[in-house]
Amino acid sequence: MITSIYRFISLNVWGNLPSQLQRLISKAYASLYNKSFTKYIIRPYCQFNYKDQSYLQQFRSESGREQYRSFQDFFTRVYKQLPKFNSEFIWPCEGLLCDYGRVGDLGEINVKGDKRSVRTIFGKTGRFINDNHYFSNVFLHNNNYHRIHSSSDLTLREIEHIKGDLVLLRPWVYKHDPSLPALRNERINLRLEDRYGQNWFISIVGGPAVGTIVLDSRAQLGHTFRIGDELGKFLLGSTCCMASPVPMENSTVGDTVYMGEDY
Repeated sequence: MITSIYRFISLNVWGNLPSQLQRLISKAYASLYNKSFTKYIIRPYCQFNYKDQSYLQQFRSESGREQYRSFQDFFTRVYKQLPKFNSEFIWPCEGLLCDYGRVGDLGEINVKGDKRSVRTIFGKTGRFINDNHYFSNVFLHNNNYHRIHSSSDLTLREIEHIKGDLVLLRPWVYKHDPSLPALRNERINLRLEDRYGQNWFISIVGGPAVGTIVLDSRAQLGHTFRIGDELGKFLLGSTCCMASPVPMENSTVGDTVYMGEDY
């Protein structure tokens, strides 16, 4: 019942507001988390959300300070030292793996009465996605690490910014179509090429209260990212979709995946 109410509000109330108004409201809301008083939220938030305190010891403030200046500063935390990579292909982010499958086997998703393939998520770069690519959708909850990294040694070939809606991202609200928001929401799409000439696709998807999606300054066409290099970050809330030429081998839908783990 509660899930149905959330879905109705997200798609039929909030989702019917003009996209520009959604962004203005979200930006105003997100700006609160840059205020210094929000640093007092961090300790109780961590006590509630992190049972393993050693997890937080991996990170520091992006500013380099010992203490976080605001909740946004905490939200955009960085690794003190990147994890050790044990594979040629890794997960690019941390979060709940809520959707996965071979592109040719995935059904179409109904968006406002229009049925669309997951290729649509990746905009014009989707024309390079074939049936044998593997689609994954990772939902980054507020307590997850919110930076996106390169899954392998990848050269950036194409960038596209799609201005869309900012409907609720939580996958459990959408049951059988957890990737529906990624088809509607504002997103930045990247097409990258690995050393074998295979195409990889990343879609960085915004949601309500996401003030900005910030790409790394090196995100220029032709630049080669080494495995684990940062591609971009979120300022509150997010989802990351990927279409890869190789299947995942170490996770299943419903798992929490971590940046740097074997893909």
